[in-house]
Order: sequence, then structure tokens, then C-alpha cells
Amino acid sequence: MAIARRPLIGALATLPVAALAQDGPFPSRPIRMIVNFPPGGTTDIAARIYAERLQAKLGQPVPVENRGGATGNIGAEAVARAPADGYTVLSTAVSPAAINYALFGARMPYRPEDLAAVGLYLRVPNVIMVHPSQPIRTIQELVEAAKAQPGKLNYGSAGSGGSPHMAMEMFLLRTGTRMTHVPFRGAGPMLIEAVAGRLEASVDNIPSCIGHIRDGRLRALAVTGHVRSSVLPDVPTLAETVVPGFEATAWFGMQAPARTPKAAIDRLGAEIDAISKEPMTRSKLAELGAELPNLTADGGTTPATFEAFIKAEIEKWAEVVRASGATLE
Repeated sequence: MAIARRPLIGALATLPVAALAQDGPFPSRPIRMIVNFPPGGTTDIAARIYAERLQAKLGQPVPVENRGGATGNIGAEAVARAPADGYTVLSTAVSPAAINYALFGARMPYRPEDLAAVGLYLRVPNVIMVHPSQPIRTIQELVEAAKAQPGKLNYGSAGSGGSPHMAMEMFLLRTGTRMTHVPFRGAGPMLIEAVAGRLEASVDNIPSCIGHIRDGRLRALAVTGHVRSSVLPDVPTLAETVVPGFEATAWFGMQAPARTPKAAIDRLGAEIDAISKEPMTRSKLAELGAELPNLTADGGTTPATFEAFIKAEIEKWAEVVRASGATLE
């Protein structure tokens, strides 16, 4: 089915270019932002921060529309099939933009070439945690326990194929350990079980679980970013403890239908870059434990650097999926 759809995507994409010129300078009407995950998650939070600022800077409404499902694929496909005129964009995350190609394989309803990179919003490290009742107090002790009982310890995540799940699989692969994945339908249900002590370990984006860590309901062992998190400064990185060079962050950004006019891509990309550098945005991102895009020398983002970043992420996660044998449970 995916093969049959791709020519349609290309045909639709060629139609609106002339219409863009007739509309006058971009943008001349509202820009619809589709978020490919439900409300309340980090993808949605990031989208609404940028939609609010884009609306102010562009002088046009930027309504947000949530289309969750299939680990982000439903919303992403809707944008891939939308008119390529700059007036429908996708606020997406690492799973539908990079990881899903390897996990879904031939079942993917779109391909990387069906979407154009606009700009990276932010990066958010994941954090590996245990319940305080566990005797495990460091990430080294978790590795030792997993090696002593291959496959017998479990860990929970917000769902199969998400950044937390794949970061944990990458960690297990690099440390030569095995644990059993317990996927949930979202971070909320998973955290309920983790806080209740019914999971031996858990992994999640920092914004979702920071409150439980601060209140002592969960013990953070390590973060997956390349540096320590500003909101968890006492928690070491995996890179400085058990896996040198390790980095696996969740990330969020904007894509548009392929063949969207360069003028529209460049304008949106420039505004996203400017918004990322605003003190107000930086303050909001800091509260989430998020990091700046850091795709350019000044910490920003461009369509070209984001495109290269996505390509590298697709290759990285394809190797992790292949080597770990990760599946969609």
C-alpha cells in the first residue's frame, strides 16, 4: 500500500506551487500545524510553544491539530499527503521521523523523501530510573544485576518504538546485558506502575518524570544525553559511567510536505531558529530539562542542518533496531 501512495504524494506536491505565488508573500493565511501524538506529551508541549511564537512572528494563526496513533505515523502521513504549499506543517519527534522506518519496514506509509526538514526545536534526554525500594543505587549496579540475571529483570517505557524504549535497547546492546521490555500506552500509565514499585526499572523523557524524581518516588540512575541535565545535575550520564560516547536523546522539530517551496521552508526555518534563541523560549525549555537544537555553531538550526541530522538519526536507529532485535510488541 505504501508503494501505491508515493506517486500520489508526488502528484499532490506539484500542484500548489503556482498557488503560492498567487497568494503573495508567504505566509498570507493560517498555517495548520499537525502534531502526530496526543495532547499532553512532550511533542505536544513543544509544538504549542513554537506555534504560539510563530503566530506572533508571522502575523497569521497557527492552529495546532493533534493526530496521534501508530507511533506518530498517522499524523506524519497526513502531512506527507498534504498540499506542498507551506500551509500544512508537521510537529514531529524522533520516532516517526527516524526510528519508525526500521521498526515498521515495508509497513511504513511514507518514506523519508516524502517530508522536508524545516527546523529542530529541542532535544530532551531520557532518564533511567528504579523504585527507591530497589537495592540498586547506581547505573553500574543495574548493569551488574542485569548481567547476573539475563532477561529476568524488566523495564517499562511509554511504548514500543519510542525514544525511551530505543534508548534503553541501545544501552543494553552497548553494555552486553538483557532486560525484558514492558511497553505501556503512554508515559502516564507506565509511571503509575513504576511509582507503585511494580517495575524493576523504567525509562522516560525527563519532562514526564521529573516531578516523581524530585519528590523521591523514583530514583534516577543516569541520563542518556551527552552532558548532564540542568534539571538533574547530580545524575550522571551513561557516557561518563558505563558507556563512553553514548548519546540517545528524544528530539522534536518541524517537517513539511516534500516539494514545499524553498521560500516557505526558509522562512519557517529562520523563524524556528530565532524562536529557539529567544530568552523566553530558552526559559521554557530549561523548565522541561530540554537542550537547544545545537545544529549550528551558535546553537541553532537550519533546514539543511536538520535534514542532515535526520539522515544520521535514521542510520543510527536502523543499526540499533537491527542489532537489538527490537520489535513492535
